[in-house]
Amino acid sequence: MSHLIQATDLRQHITRIIAMTGSAPAEAAKLDYNLVMANLSGHDSHCVCMVPRYVDAVLEGGLSPNTGVKVLLDTGPLLNLDGQRGYGQITGVQAMQMGIERAKQHGVCTMALSRSHHLGRIGHFAEMAVAQGLVSVHFVNVLSRPVVAPFGGGDGRFGTNPCCIGVPMGDRPPFVLDFATSRVAQGKMRVAHNKGEQVSPGYLIDEHGHPTTNPGVVVVPQSNGLFGALMTFGDHKGFGMAMACELLGGALTGGGTWHREADNQRAVLNSMLTMLIDPVRLGTQAMFEQESLAFADWLRQSPDAPGSDGVKLAGEPERTARADREQNGIWIDDTTWAEIEASEKKLQQSPKT
Repeated sequence: MSHLIQATDLRQHITRIIAMTGSAPAEAAKLDYNLVMANLSGHDSHCVCMVPRYVDAVLEGGLSPNTGVKVLLDTGPLLNLDGQRGYGQITGVQAMQMGIERAKQHGVCTMALSRSHHLGRIGHFAEMAVAQGLVSVHFVNVLSRPVVAPFGGGDGRFGTNPCCIGVPMGDRPPFVLDFATSRVAQGKMRVAHNKGEQVSPGYLIDEHGHPTTNPGVVVVPQSNGLFGALMTFGDHKGFGMAMACELLGGALTGGGTWHREADNQRAVLNSMLTMLIDPVRLGTQAMFEQESLAFADWLRQSPDAPGSDGVKLAGEPERTARADREQNGIWIDDTTWAEIEASEKKLQQSPKT
């Protein structure tokens, strides 16, 4: 069973819970907007379902409400920022605002953001950039229980390590490619587990390294206390991209990489390397727009493959989902809703709030 709830009602509910963690009203409202936007965009793995984990992280001390970025270096084209374990939906936006301003001024900006709590949907940051006419590239690593196996390996060694690329397309909607380097996002396995569903073959290995379709192997400890793991997309190619995200998003930013045994901490720390480019300052704006649109038109001329809905460009599914869910509401499964309500009760009973 599931709950159908309108976006405005969901925002009010989540804002109240986030405020109970100690967030100022403005922070709670911004965080809630970002989480519900993930729901609206069809990314049910990065949405309000994360609230129970955020609550646990605050109570454990791994997440610090009302904490912004700290500037470690600012040369204009180079930014090094420390997220100080603040809500990633807040520190990520602050970092992007600074990076966009400097890219507009200098033509480029490479921005390193370390030690933010869970950044959520990385596509949100690309959307901020393309709205200003900028190209953006993002590499992100994850410091939390490792849930993805290296190609050829039999247990989790790193996180879902997303990569995102945003490209403005003139007066048309932008190209926003936002993907986990695992074959499927960890959050989608949590949603499937909560719904009692199995998943397609090829996504998971169990705690013994054997293929499985049970999403619970990466959500709850198995009989021996161990977890299974997600697989990377594209076999060795996805593994290579995941490692690049760890090296660039984690090592180069100074945020750190994962190379230790798993623990039970609920905090999810992200670091992100972002590159921003202004085509106007590069001197290619006219050709860039002309060629981008020509290529998109060329792709759309491809005949529909049998059984498919035809060619869709990155970003289109999210925009379609938003239009539908804004009008018709958002479905949240009963287990996730119960977890959200339980987190609110936990805050009510905690001496820390």
